Amino acid sequence: MICFVNRSYSKKSERNGAERKIGKRFSPLTVRARPGNRSQGLINAGGLVFPCALGRGGISAAKREGDGATPLARMRVLSGYFRRGRFPMRSRLPLKAISPDLGWCEVPHDRNYNRPVRIPYGASHERMLRDDRLYDAVIVLDWNIRPRRRGRGSAIFFHLARPGFTPTQGCVAVSHAVMARILPLLTRQSVLRVIR
Repeated sequence: MICFVNRSYSKKSERNGAERKIGKRFSPLTVRARPGNRSQGLINAGGLVFPCALGRGGISAAKREGDGATPLARMRVLSGYFRRGRFPMRSRLPLKAISPDLGWCEVPHDRNYNRPVRIPYGASHERMLRDDRLYDAVIVLDWNIRPRRRGRGSAIFFHLARPGFTPTQGCVAVSHAVMARILPLLTRQSVLRVIR
């Protein structure tokens, strides 16, 4: 079993030095699969590389609802949610506190597919106020938002990872420390690009 240490490395460490920090702006964030493990990845943020979790289905150019894959795509950062008292919220993104009645619809034929909904809700949905810590900070990516296509996948987020970077349902997930480092630098112009 391989365990990741929660630190970054520079792709040019000899030339850049170990003290290099993420700059005030970077775009895009680039994500690729980790060699030998399609459900784990590496995210490059301003020249620093951090471990991340990917979908259980790996990276797919033909993303479908329920396949567990992370879309091979260039996705803009739209907005986000946070759990009050659990994450230091410093961001230039529009962020809202997660309320107990916040859900996200995942039924392709529902009129609110891939949109936030108020729960209880009649169609299948994800509860955003989770019992685990994954959505203490969660960023909405513009996958299948405008235009929305039935069955192309819903709730593709950038959020916090489980211990050991176990697979997501298609999202990109990083450690708490990495999210705290990246989040203050994100804007509505930021892009998360998933490549092979």
